[in-house]
Amino acid sequence: MCKISNPNAPPCKTEGINIETSSTTLSSVTSVKESSKSDEDIYVSTGIEGLDEILGGGFIRGKTYLIAGETGAGKTIFSLQFLIHGALKGEPGVYLAIDEPTEHLLKGIRRFGWTIVDKLIKERKLLFLDMRTHFSRLYLRDEKLRIEPKFLINQILRNVDRIGAKRLVIDPIAPLMYGSSSEDVLYAREFLREMVFAIEKHRDVTTIMTSEIPTGSKRLSRFGVEEFLATGIIMLSLEEIKGRIYRVMFIRKARWSPVKPSKYVFEIVPAKGIVLKGPYEKFVSE
Repeated sequence: MCKISNPNAPPCKTEGINIETSSTTLSSVTSVKESSKSDEDIYVSTGIEGLDEILGGGFIRGKTYLIAGETGAGKTIFSLQFLIHGALKGEPGVYLAIDEPTEHLLKGIRRFGWTIVDKLIKERKLLFLDMRTHFSRLYLRDEKLRIEPKFLINQILRNVDRIGAKRLVIDPIAPLMYGSSSEDVLYAREFLREMVFAIEKHRDVTTIMTSEIPTGSKRLSRFGVEEFLATGIIMLSLEEIKGRIYRVMFIRKARWSPVKPSKYVFEIVPAKGIVLKGPYEKFVSE
């Protein structure tokens, strides 16, 4: 075997293949590899018409995104639209319901007009998990226990593997750190950091975490670390514009994407989901 110990030494040969050590050659190889990747290899579609173009291709595959907003702003609809769209494209998804029993969630989904969800569940393209049912060890005699992050992470990843999921939604993220209080923020932050890193290393799973924001609050999350771990942050809100209430999407952070912080007005349409209506400035200036 030919070993290179001196970067200035002439190229050596192994089985007729020249091994070049110059930075020019290495960068050329990297460029070829990157150029051979299609957009579908790099990005996953959000399922919201027009948003992928705004983000420069969609969500980066295998990364974590935070959807933050007050009650009724559309966080759950955004998350479900992301999962259903992916399932229809052959990318199975897992929905981890933290605050709401899955049977209630599914009834709401059907009433909304997304009846396709039953077919997708039957075909193992969607999996809905109830926190209390599937993670019962976290709830013992209603006592708050400090559970090792690895247990919860392994349970999540085991269910991801059950259907070969490529998309994951945790709705919402804060109560998942059961037993974490405002006095125990450091524990919660390390818990969440370990979980996000483990999921991002696993099977190129693209994850949405939702975060509830109290009306009028400027915070993006409960523990103050979710936004730093996320590759992108999208805030959903209800705003009054010239006497009318509009739903507004604020793209606050989009790491590695050619998009500046920007706002868009949107509607929630039954059986379709979130529909972008145009830039925020258009509605302010009308």
